[in-house]
Amino acid sequence: MGIQWTAVAFFLYAEIFVILLLCLPFISARRWRSVFNWSVWRSLSPYWNRVFFAMILVLVILFIDALREVQKYSGPQHQQEAKLNPNVFDHLHMKLFRSQRNLYISGFSLFLWLVMRRLVTLLDQLAAATDKPKAKQTHEDHLHTK
Repeated sequence: MGIQWTAVAFFLYAEIFVILLLCLPFISARRWRSVFNWSVWRSLSPYWNRVFFAMILVLVILFIDALREVQKYSGPQHQQEAKLNPNVFDHLHMKLFRSQRNLYISGFSLFLWLVMRRLVTLLDQLAAATDKPKAKQTHEDHLHTK
């Protein structure tokens, strides 16, 4: 596996881990919002959209490259060569398998990157929505005590 595909596979595994962590039911949305508001994340937040779109661009390029490789090894010219020599047949199927694996890795990584962004946005919105009624109730309680 090439270095770029190893990096994409590692990125995919990290995405799976983060998404599973974000979906744990015993960690509340307010807790996640407090984590998202740490000073480290706030200092990186102006760059978040650029990083997000840069990763989308890289993953789309790798997905298109993997798609090109699958089409390359699925073509009819390779099938004719494979019929002449059994070793070539095995070699071509090995390359086709690897290109398909790379296609799946890059495709799932691209999909989970979008899911993870949406999940973080929804958790933040849920925490904001649950905080508003409490703030409103606190304000009303304060008015009633006067």
